[in-house]
Amino acid sequence: MPSTDDVRDTGARAVASFQQSITERLARLIRSDEEWAAQAVDVGLVDRDWLADPSANPARIAPPGQVVERFLQRTAEQRPSVLANLGLSALQAMSLAGTELGPGDATPTEVTVVFTDLEGFTTFTAAEGDDAAAHLVGEHNRRFGPIVRSRGGRIVKRLGDGLMLTFPATEAAVLAAVELAGEDHGPLRVRAGLHHGDAVVSHDDVVGNVVNIAARLTEQAPGGVALASVDVRDQVGDLRGVRFSRARRYKLKGIDPISACKVEAT
Repeated sequence: MPSTDDVRDTGARAVASFQQSITERLARLIRSDEEWAAQAVDVGLVDRDWLADPSANPARIAPPGQVVERFLQRTAEQRPSVLANLGLSALQAMSLAGTELGPGDATPTEVTVVFTDLEGFTTFTAAEGDDAAAHLVGEHNRRFGPIVRSRGGRIVKRLGDGLMLTFPATEAAVLAAVELAGEDHGPLRVRAGLHHGDAVVSHDDVVGNVVNIAARLTEQAPGGVALASVDVRDQVGDLRGVRFSRARRYKLKGIDPISACKVEAT
């Protein structure tokens, strides 16, 4: 006669198998409509990696406030006139989406911070003029927003020609940074810097040394390259689809030297 533990284990396996079957069917259903799948990933209703392989990846879902924020970001990128008709700028609308957190709610959180910018943007602006530069930045934001959101990331700030991003999962940050840096963006190449650590996170900002290091690493990266601190490399270990180069020491302005390595797609 089977023991109670054997019966319990058998029942647990049966439930897990049933749940996995339902999960895979749901993923197939979403994937059956490419536009529907893209929208679901973009606003954070489903996770990009989970949708591709639900048996190997967790089904991360963005919190309700982030879903609203992502929807507004997507709307601003694709149809800026919609928000203009409401009398709100995209930035104002996005800040409204985060009112679930107040200034006093900021807490130290482990996070991966990514900065991006366009190499040679200042020279380009001087040569081509403000209108051409504004158009380039607009295209940059429209193309990069979906990539960031599909990896579960958050656009914290738009900084001229660059973005400040955060990711709860370091692996997702690395994959996103490599994808962003590898984008063919016309006359200018994108570069990215990544660092992982504790930061004070609120609904509209991230503060801490991790932010400073990520920003300084971006300045050291050549165009088309994502430069990650060894903290990021050690956090992710072996990650399918990317390769870390040998680490070297970088002297960063106003910060102690740090070891970092280039990351590229394989």
